[in-house]
Amino acid sequence: MYFVTKRLEISASHKLTLSYPSKCSNLHGHNWVITVSCMAHDLNADGMVCDFTSIKEQIHGYLDHGNLNELLPFNPTAENIARWIVDRIPQCYKACVKESEGNEATYIDEEKAGAWLRLTE
Repeated sequence: MYFVTKRLEISASHKLTLSYPSKCSNLHGHNWVITVSCMAHDLNADGMVCDFTSIKEQIHGYLDHGNLNELLPFNPTAENIARWIVDRIPQCYKACVKESEGNEATYIDEEKAGAWLRLTE
């Protein structure tokens, strides 16, 4: 198995729709740090798991300096964004989305990660 990790930073705004009063329900911004983990059993024809530039374009190119409420079809929590990233990139099995120091969400696709976990048993 091959594993690659791409770390990128974006600046973006959002506001959350919550079932309780919160300052996060107001439009505000973050300097997000996103870590994308990808894997493949075999390398592609170019000798890669996936192209780092492609990952950057799909995440940074789409979200950077945007209003996430306008760009994404869901409540833009860090958890939902992490899931969206994993679903968007076929080789990605894990995404960590950090909206500020101390606030980070991770999503792991159990089906994709399971292929690797079964090999370690």
